[in-house]
Amino acid sequence: MKKVLITGTVAFDEIETPAGSSGKVIGGAGTYISIASSLFTQNLAIVSIVGEDFPNKEIKYLNDRGINTEMIETVIGGKTFYWKGRYHENMISRDTLDTKLNVLEKFNPILNLDYSSSEIVLLGNLHPAVQLKVIKQTINPNKFIIMDTMNFWMENTLNELLSVVKKVNLIIINDEEAEQLTGEKNIYRAAEKILKTGPSKVIIKKGEHGSIYFDGKNNYLLPAFPVTSLIDPTGAGDSFAGGIAGLLSTKNKIGFEEIKEAMLYGTLTASFCVESFGIEGLRKLDRETLNRRLKIFKSYLT
Repeated sequence: MKKVLITGTVAFDEIETPAGSSGKVIGGAGTYISIASSLFTQNLAIVSIVGEDFPNKEIKYLNDRGINTEMIETVIGGKTFYWKGRYHENMISRDTLDTKLNVLEKFNPILNLDYSSSEIVLLGNLHPAVQLKVIKQTINPNKFIIMDTMNFWMENTLNELLSVVKKVNLIIINDEEAEQLTGEKNIYRAAEKILKTGPSKVIIKKGEHGSIYFDGKNNYLLPAFPVTSLIDPTGAGDSFAGGIAGLLSTKNKIGFEEIKEAMLYGTLTASFCVESFGIEGLRKLDRETLNRRLKIFKSYLT
């Protein structure tokens, strides 16, 4: 079983969607990713930062899921990163109503010796400089690095972002981000350009239309699972990436077939995430429930 190292925010979110309002809930890319990954492995850790206001019971919950939290720094007297957003009727577009970086502003990730040798490293959506600091502390020459990012970093820190992209094996971004990064409206040409910047594998997400994988030789198109009760899309992409990393950690090698299987599980994990506000859709999810939905999904794909 490969060790998985995750970096990303552990945060508070406040979300408004056409389905209602969440109030202040637990969120953050690192939280979603690690819970999703924990469905497949107990050999994982998260490096992040929180304030003194972050509930101890939520750290304990992560520990109970088998997630090592020794590298989550708690700043005494500090406040945890906070984001508030409102989704439009289409549940795709959203407006940020408030962002408070708080302790995240001075986040300096420090890896412990045990997890610096991880075989799988997942860089959640963070400042590229932070992602780079994590990469530089990893010591496994055969590590498989997965990266998530967003348009904000493309607009504001493009050169730093590209220096990270150059070092990763797999980048996961959505279709709008792929277009912004490459200037290509055609998703296949965009993928070709991204592959030339460093990664050997690219997954481009298309929201309700699924995701597409490219590696220069193989393409794979996977539809989304048809969710009938969409409550909150926040964390769907992170859950997708976490499911992929978790499943890949159970494999001896990471090739085309392994990626295809991982995308299936990532898609299904995300489908549970969006059915509740915040992490609640993942909190009560187990592998048995996930596998039941897998059978249904496979029947749609044949």
